[in-house]
Amino acid sequence: MRRAAKNTLRFLRRFWRGLREWCGDAAYESYLRSQGTQSGSGRTLTPAEFYVEQLNRRYSRPSRCC
Repeated sequence: MRRAAKNTLRFLRRFWRGLREWCGDAAYESYLRSQGTQSGSGRTLTPAEFYVEQLNRRYSRPSRCC
């Protein structure tokens, strides 16, 4: 019984992590992990700075919708 509960909990954690990655909620955590692996990368952005940078990156290009 404990084994089934442990497997279910492991599945739910992986599912939650995947869902956060898919919707972009874990972008800052991914950024921090990538900053930790790069040597000499400079200073790390705060969560607010990262959010603004993401918005600038997304909306600085022309939109082709209209």
